[in-house]
Amino acid sequence: METTLHKQMQYQAWESNLDIQVFREYLRIPSVHPDVCYDECVEFLRRQAVSLDLKAEVVEVNPGKPVVIISWQGSDSAAPSIMLNSHMDVVPVYPEKWTHPPFSAHMDQEGRIYGRGSQDMKCVGVQFLAVVRALKREGVRLKRTLHLTFVPDEEIGGELGMRDFVRTDRFKELNWGFAIDEGYAIEEDVYRLFYGERYIRRANFYISGTPGHGSLLLEDTAGEKARKLLDRMMDYREMEENKLKNDRKLTIGDITTVNLTMISGGIQGNVVPPEMMLCFDIRVSNDISLEAFDAQLEKWCKESGGGIRIEHDVKNPVTAVTKLDASNPFWVAFKGAVDKMNLRVRPQINPGATDVRYLRDLGIPAIGFSPMNKTPVLLHDHDEYLHAETFLKGIDIYKEIVSAVANV
Repeated sequence: METTLHKQMQYQAWESNLDIQVFREYLRIPSVHPDVCYDECVEFLRRQAVSLDLKAEVVEVNPGKPVVIISWQGSDSAAPSIMLNSHMDVVPVYPEKWTHPPFSAHMDQEGRIYGRGSQDMKCVGVQFLAVVRALKREGVRLKRTLHLTFVPDEEIGGELGMRDFVRTDRFKELNWGFAIDEGYAIEEDVYRLFYGERYIRRANFYISGTPGHGSLLLEDTAGEKARKLLDRMMDYREMEENKLKNDRKLTIGDITTVNLTMISGGIQGNVVPPEMMLCFDIRVSNDISLEAFDAQLEKWCKESGGGIRIEHDVKNPVTAVTKLDASNPFWVAFKGAVDKMNLRVRPQINPGATDVRYLRDLGIPAIGFSPMNKTPVLLHDHDEYLHAETFLKGIDIYKEIVSAVANV
């Protein structure tokens, strides 16, 4: 009976918590691809800014692609500012695969808050708002200005969002010094901390060959060349996979991943096509020369029979990782806060790609960190959820970290 009563009281405490209420309200906004409308998100964030006695600035770099900036001025207006970044958009859902509707923000009796974006990454945006609310309530004044940025289209590459935003005069005027963006969950009693990302090579191989009747044995067909190229790409994939399996110190962010994602070509079952296309999603590790890797792809094309051209949907440039040493005072402060809380963190290269790559391109140090440990990794998955206690603990963790880096 006591246990049941305790659970009921705990649930009521979560349900009445302001930060959890804000989180659930945000999750109910279906800012989902494709064709996202961000109007509800913008209005939601305007209301949050008012509740914090702050202003929300909206920069529409491209039509329908707003960047919302909520700023809290620090005591030293000349000091480079801190960016607390999150994205408003979420990936598509298969509602029939969910236990609870994906935009209901349902919280069960155990405290699991279900919703698309609960881990990736509306939680982080609301936690940043909660940090400002808590610090203002305590009468704290930070040295550096905080800019909470809420950007569009991260889930589809950020080209019309963060990529174009960093090219604007307004971005430059905000005088950036350091940024914190998303990480992702981990089931262990440790926290992931990302200081760099792999290079994306999303490559389309257009393979030309001899066309003709399907009953003949023609030479140099597109299909033959495609098979040879596929073998080379998959052999490389297997080599990298074995490297990961045989070295427990490595994470997936330390190797190069190769995945065949699309195959197209042909118009009829008995016609040998003049061209086929193979698309590979390739994430190149930071310790590999991109020039050498691109040359290797061209070599494999020639070895597969030639007549193959490569077109890249995405081809990221070389970007320096954020230094995690004494030369980076923001890292020193970040680590000091983490150590103060006795948190175990695992610095690593992010296997995916986030908007902070556009900041690192400009030399702005940035760390990806979402305080979600002992949590199943459910970003982009069905039944994505975050536990209420994990969410609330994350606010306390961010509060220490943000206070430390903003007072550097």
